Amino acid sequence: MNKKLAVICLTAPLVLTLPGCLIVTEKHASDSNQHSESEREQRNRAMIASLTMSTSLPLVREQLGVPDFSESVRIDGDDYQVLYYRTQRVKGDGLTTKDECTPLVFEDQQLIGSGQLALDRLH
Repeated sequence: MNKKLAVICLTAPLVLTLPGCLIVTEKHASDSNQHSESEREQRNRAMIASLTMSTSLPLVREQLGVPDFSESVRIDGDDYQVLYYRTQRVKGDGLTTKDECTPLVFEDQQLIGSGQLALDRLH
């Protein structure tokens, strides 16, 4: 019984201080992550603003990387792809949602528009 008490007395202070260290590390990582997300959003906005109509889908993927979301549909024999890239933060929860992204709409692998207006044309 004395061994158990000794182990508890020795480990309790370590266990109690460990969560404090994790919280500080997590907060620091979160601050750094928010900064890098803000830079990514700004870069994405600049890249999207520089795109011209008829830019090819492969070129956009090369310039912007992997989209945060993507969708595709065939309507009347035409293939449409929508790539969503994060361009703004709505909630600081660390998750990316579609309302934090700008949609890029492609018809047969060619850019035909960006933003909600272009997306609404598909509906």
